[in-house]
Amino acid sequence: MTIAAEGRRMLRVEARNAEVPIERKPEWIKTRAVMGPEYTAMKQRVHGQGLHTVCEEAGCPNIFECWEDREATFLIGGDTCTRRCDFCNIATGKPMAVDPMEPFKVAQSVKEMGLRYSTITGVARDDLEDGAAGLFARTCQQIHAMNPGTGVELLIDDIKGRGEHLQQVFEAKPEVFAHNLETVPRIFKQIRPAFRYDRSLDVISMGKAAGMITKSNLILGMGETDEEILESMQALVDAGCDILTITQYMRPSKLHHPIDRWVKPQQFVELSEAAREMGFLAVMAGPMVRSSYRAGKLWAQAMRELGREIPENLRHLDSDQPARQEAASVVARTQQAAAS
Repeated sequence: MTIAAEGRRMLRVEARNAEVPIERKPEWIKTRAVMGPEYTAMKQRVHGQGLHTVCEEAGCPNIFECWEDREATFLIGGDTCTRRCDFCNIATGKPMAVDPMEPFKVAQSVKEMGLRYSTITGVARDDLEDGAAGLFARTCQQIHAMNPGTGVELLIDDIKGRGEHLQQVFEAKPEVFAHNLETVPRIFKQIRPAFRYDRSLDVISMGKAAGMITKSNLILGMGETDEEILESMQALVDAGCDILTITQYMRPSKLHHPIDRWVKPQQFVELSEAAREMGFLAVMAGPMVRSSYRAGKLWAQAMRELGREIPENLRHLDSDQPARQEAASVVARTQQAAAS
């Protein structure tokens, strides 16, 4: 029997993964801290009031840029997931009971941080009859009630595709409804055994049919081919997905799925261009991009493409200036460094 670092019995897939050493990162997988006045003010507020965000607790390298735009991400429903994906670092097990005050606590944190746009994600809660759909809905409603004008993006699991529960989420009227497809059909069951590829597409279609601005994510470097990624991008468009993020897989530990390849920044540029040609309203692709990275900016781009009015307090998000981790920006910095 093989034992994991935390003392539990190691899963067979983890033992197999552990046989592959941690991969060395290429030179373009790095970021530089740029601490502007908005970031500094938010950090002081967060630390001074004991608030918690995924951005800080997960050590996200993009925190400086997102906080500068007053955007942050929160994890609800606890820190233990009822499912295990081979790329994800969240613990799997039996979760604790849901905190009935969590929607208020998150909304209060949004208020105290002065956020303009918030992303709410959570662990899968298959132990709950509604899969935590009600918790997501109440959190969104509470944020809107306590923070008029603040954008809310809900990034949820598939809730087993149950329309009656997903309807609760839609009726909460988030600015964006997001569900991440993550990978391609051939390796989907290996990477996300508790999910179903077609069911994930159906969830996005249900969101679109309910009038939501919809969003999804694809991760590169887990064994997919370029052709398969393009096919999954088209499948997302056909399902009604409006916004797409494309990211590089970063292996959390040796127990997780080995990295199959490091995708170069220029290829992310090409995928971004292909995505726009397919019909996505807004796209963010790059090695250091994450699904909630510059979420408000992407929402604003989608709103503009749809011809919808952006609330005045969120109009600063509607900018054509490339994000720092956007592939085109990474390529430009690399070229500048090579020329100097």
